[in-house]
Amino acid sequence: MIDASTRLIALIGHPVEHSLSPRMHNVIYRHMDINGVYMAFDVLPENVGQAVHGFRALQIRGFNVTVPHKQAVMPYLDATDRTASVIGAVNTVVNDSGVLTGYNTDSSGFMRSLEYRGIDVRGRDVLLLGAGGAARAVATALAMHGAGRVTIANRTPDKAAALADDINNYVGGSVCSGAPLSDIGSISCPYMLVNATSAGMWPHVESCPLPADYDLSGVAVAYDLIYNPERTLLLKKAEEHGCMPVNGLDMLIWQAIEAIGIWFDIEVKYELALKGIKNIENFS
Repeated sequence: MIDASTRLIALIGHPVEHSLSPRMHNVIYRHMDINGVYMAFDVLPENVGQAVHGFRALQIRGFNVTVPHKQAVMPYLDATDRTASVIGAVNTVVNDSGVLTGYNTDSSGFMRSLEYRGIDVRGRDVLLLGAGGAARAVATALAMHGAGRVTIANRTPDKAAALADDINNYVGGSVCSGAPLSDIGSISCPYMLVNATSAGMWPHVESCPLPADYDLSGVAVAYDLIYNPERTLLLKKAEEHGCMPVNGLDMLIWQAIEAIGIWFDIEVKYELALKGIKNIENFS
């Protein structure tokens, strides 16, 4: 029951109409007797600062941040934890009496999703498409957990190269490299392909980040961070070539579980949360 003690948790992004987060979080809150409610707000890029100041003034407990605001939100926060600072992107913010601290649960959520699927990236090559906030989280996680080589391909090669340099400087090696997205056809076949771009996201479901002639036959795992639609054009092509398809729902689940623990200072019941989230069609 919503009452005067109910805590508001929000999601900001642009767009957010496709997001499953409100249904997912509210189901978890109900099952775990958390007196909270989760709502999504479509915030234009030029209004990010105003939205954050409003949340601070209203004393909402916290909020999630999705594309394209994961980096833009950082100057408006009071602090960021070490992981978020290294990644340079925030997806979770907690409000403690007006002090806003940013975290990045995308990184740990991504690795938890691989563990859940039994996917081991140690010593394996990965091709990562995109160089935005989600890509930064994924690339950092891969480098820190022993991936063999991570090639970051982006339409703006300089942005990919800068991200690779940032991560290499942090881990003290040369695991990451940047490349133009147009050159991925010449990159040796990776163990895993990860799409961290918005290509293929609803409503542009006929879009694909890969060239039409890209050979997926040697790729073992195709991971698309998009979860709406459930099967993107990329994942459909991956399945046709025998790849294990993984959509973004896994990562969404795990990053949400960790965020809930941060906001409410509780030990989240992972099994209960997963049971509810995996049966997404039964949400009400």
